[in-house]
Amino acid sequence: MNPMARSYTEHFETRGTAYERAMTRFPKARDEEFAQLVQAAAIVGAMRVADIPAGGGYLARHLPPDCEWLGHEPCASFTNHGNNAATSVPLLPLPWADNSIDCAVSLAGVHHLDDKRPLFAEIARVLKPGGRLVLSDVQQDSPVAKFLDEFVGAHNSTGHEGIYLNDDTPHLLTAAGFRVEQVAQQQFFWRLATREQLGDFCWQLFDLQSASPAQTVAAIDDYLGFTHFADGTVGMHWQLTTITAVTHD
Repeated sequence: MNPMARSYTEHFETRGTAYERAMTRFPKARDEEFAQLVQAAAIVGAMRVADIPAGGGYLARHLPPDCEWLGHEPCASFTNHGNNAATSVPLLPLPWADNSIDCAVSLAGVHHLDDKRPLFAEIARVLKPGGRLVLSDVQQDSPVAKFLDEFVGAHNSTGHEGIYLNDDTPHLLTAAGFRVEQVAQQQFFWRLATREQLGDFCWQLFDLQSASPAQTVAAIDDYLGFTHFADGTVGMHWQLTTITAVTHD
């Protein structure tokens, strides 16, 4: 563990507002990312779905309309409109009763947690027997990890030194009381009309104070790459490891 790594709260109390502005300006840029998470979660009916950490509540609009979205976000800097996720509260303990949640999802947040075991234990506590956890985050040594730690970390307001998913993560989940069903490498696109829009999106999302949007476009091309689609849109390559695990019945 790295005692110098900033916590989730330290990162997003500083740059959560910039992140929120980017997601508000380009709300569909990460649709493919949210879609792969929802597909892995296999949400049906009136499930209670816990989103941890919830950021600005971006996942909610991707869920089936009859399920109940429950967002837990410790950083008030996410000035999201229309839900109560943005409150100044600790990440742990989780604010739900034992055995009360059908499905828990965590997207691109736990790489800011040095010790993930307390979170995994808390998620296991609140899930019903047989409840599902879908954890989707950056894989150690992946191109995305290098982009975040090298380019983003050099130019944003907080630095970036991720504690990413690795071969030990499934074992940590097992120790917390889960049965790991699947570990999948998911490749998809962040997608907008132009390369320049994608550069603007990332420039604001990551609060890149010492790089320009044009430099951000060049870094995306260098670290990740772009694909141009027949409909005229452009995608920047992105990938996450998505782990599906269930609690024991």
